[in-house]
Amino acid sequence: MSKRKFIVAAGIVLSSALAFSACTPPTPGGGGGANTTPTAVNVAWNQAFFSLNDETDYGNATTNANIIYLANERIAYYDKDLKLAQNPSFGKYEKVSDEPLVVKYTFADTATWSDGTPVTAADAFLLWAAKSGVYNTTELEQDKTGDVGEVDAANVFFNGSDPGLQLVTDVPVISEDGKSITLTYSKPFVDWEILAADPVGVPAHIVGKKALGIDDNAQAAKALVDAFVNKDNAALSKISNTFNKAFNFKSMPEDKELLVGSGPYAITGLVEGQYTVLERNAHYKGSHKPSIDKVTVRVIPDAQASVTALENTEVLVTQPQSTADILTQLDNLQNVQVLTQTGGTYEHVDLVFANGGPFDPAKYGGDADKALKVRQAFLHTVPRQKIIDTIIKPLNPTAAIRNTFTAVPGSPRYEPMVAANGMNTTFAGGDNIDQAKALLAEAGVEAPTVRVKYASDNTRRQQQFQLIKESAEAAGFKIEDAGSINWGQELSQPDLYDASLFGWQSTSTGVSEAAANYITGGQNNYGRYSNAEVDRLFAELAVSIDPAQQKRLLEEAEQHLVADAFGVTIYQFPEITGISSKIKGVSSIALSPNFFWNFWEWKVA
Repeated sequence: MSKRKFIVAAGIVLSSALAFSACTPPTPGGGGGANTTPTAVNVAWNQAFFSLNDETDYGNATTNANIIYLANERIAYYDKDLKLAQNPSFGKYEKVSDEPLVVKYTFADTATWSDGTPVTAADAFLLWAAKSGVYNTTELEQDKTGDVGEVDAANVFFNGSDPGLQLVTDVPVISEDGKSITLTYSKPFVDWEILAADPVGVPAHIVGKKALGIDDNAQAAKALVDAFVNKDNAALSKISNTFNKAFNFKSMPEDKELLVGSGPYAITGLVEGQYTVLERNAHYKGSHKPSIDKVTVRVIPDAQASVTALENTEVLVTQPQSTADILTQLDNLQNVQVLTQTGGTYEHVDLVFANGGPFDPAKYGGDADKALKVRQAFLHTVPRQKIIDTIIKPLNPTAAIRNTFTAVPGSPRYEPMVAANGMNTTFAGGDNIDQAKALLAEAGVEAPTVRVKYASDNTRRQQQFQLIKESAEAAGFKIEDAGSINWGQELSQPDLYDASLFGWQSTSTGVSEAAANYITGGQNNYGRYSNAEVDRLFAELAVSIDPAQQKRLLEEAEQHLVADAFGVTIYQFPEITGISSKIKGVSSIALSPNFFWNFWEWKVA
């Protein structure tokens, strides 16, 4: 139930001479079902693919999730109304009982990996085992990208977790035919259905083959499950190293078995920083068969470049980081439909609590009150209203400050949350220079240095950073530019920065999704924030099915976040999509995977 940590800009391109790229993807080959001429499109994204396992902390990124969505199937997916649509050609899930909560997954006979191996319960078992934490015997420190080293032969560590799967403490039961798996929860889990919708990660038989040196696919999957059931740490050490590391690559791996997927497309080409090529999976038997034979995901970080490509009919769809200039240019293009909507992403500033920096009590000999005042002073300088007035309102004249961590503006929970959490009354529109100065004076701290991490190649973020810098320095802070083109992978190394400016994009509608941002050790809690009461509230939320109780728990959690000066939210993203008349069936939803959600319905006009 994690949140993807990257904000995205994208476009779709006809296979042609490709501008803005040092490398050109190969021309399409092979047939495409009934098509006499193979069809191909190129899809541009603003960040390069780097891992085929987004179930690890390292691989947890929207840019990877897009490729994985094309290359892997799931039991259910979000439709245009953000409702779970079932995909029985891959499998089904059912709640067997409420007390205790028991959920059963059954995989269809048509669920097949791209090497012809059936998808089985072993694949779901691996994902549970890796993300439940049941088998971990140690922890490994992450590097600045979120990656980890390898454990020794006596230890086990899987670099990923899931709050729902952590509630499944008993070993799941696999059916005799290997097609079903039954999970028994130690406590109720409010978002069990969202978890069940996508129950498989990397293929168990491939992990088993690479980790255990077994050539036969079925035997490799069985040996992998047996290693978990028997708690064979010598084998599990190898399995965890393979799970964490083997699927991380930025160019085509020498071992092509690492590319095995279960979806309509299979990866056939990958050039670091340039593009990923996906072509029809010959073994795919599901219902989401696409009409387009080949999709190339190109890397175009610059929003202007993607609009230029759209203008030149090289790009058929683009969803760039929106600015007033970009929207104006899209509106002026011929034969292009421009969609504008409020996206599922929100901009925010988070602070780092435990890096020896200006917001860490350790900086002041353990004086938590002094560190709190410095955090509050900095958040008072974040010019939220000015950012919206100068950058966002030209795109959305009705744009307003978002004043909650967990409720989306316009949702039934939003206004009650604003009234309850105290963010608006505490920090208002920001740019509160006098209040910031007074708090620094109370703390007895002069000219604290704050290193701000953000996407240095993103125009909108550059503008926001400059506004924050001007305001904070007027209050007495010294601001250092810690912007980086690799900001997303560097978020997991908070020793490198003191404040971060980026956006969260939701991957589901689950009420428990936000926990990963705020609980102690949470997957997305990059600032090392820790509050035992917040941990308790989110733990209770995960097992609460009463909407009134959910509301109360979230409101109390947000009150703590505001009181602790965790950070501030700024605005909900305006989203613009330019769609050429040369492609049909493209739309976008407010959750990851954005416009990829219905790729099997795309048609080249």
